[in-house]
Amino acid sequence: MAARLLFRAVIMGPPGSGKGTISDRIVKTFALQHLSSGDLLRLNIQKKTGFPRTVPQAKALDDAHQINSVIDLNVPFETIRQRLTARWIHPGSGRVYNTEFNPPKVLGIDDITGEPLIQREDDQPETVTKRLKGYEALTRPVLEYYRNKGVLETFSGTETNKIWPHVHTFLRTKLPDVSQE
Repeated sequence: MAARLLFRAVIMGPPGSGKGTISDRIVKTFALQHLSSGDLLRLNIQKKTGFPRTVPQAKALDDAHQINSVIDLNVPFETIRQRLTARWIHPGSGRVYNTEFNPPKVLGIDDITGEPLIQREDDQPETVTKRLKGYEALTRPVLEYYRNKGVLETFSGTETNKIWPHVHTFLRTKLPDVSQE
């Protein structure tokens, strides 16, 4: 029986930076299991989203599990603000539209059901700005903590499709690529 490689990575980035998309691509490309912060919370680490958000949380995570790498998605806040405030969803299905790069056929209306789209409170301009400022204030020390441990890798850009190739290249040095692409 072949030994399974154990690789633990934390993906950090502001709200709307592409963490979910990058995570999905990592899972597909490298056949890894994904545990979201919500999954970890259900494993009784801490009841808070976006884990770890503070240095004590990062230390608690280190005490529970050896972290091999922290992938930091460094996306300019203005890019994120524009992306999130242009996002609208169909509440019944979860379909996501973006008025700038994936608009519905009729503004404000779901393409399939014809029902109204909504903008989540989290995506409204004032809320987005507040969330980004909060993320920056809380997370800067966490990123510094991981940088000092030598496990932080930062990937900068404005689009997930441009950041992904760099993340993929980095992970190929750590993991076998099992994708069929």
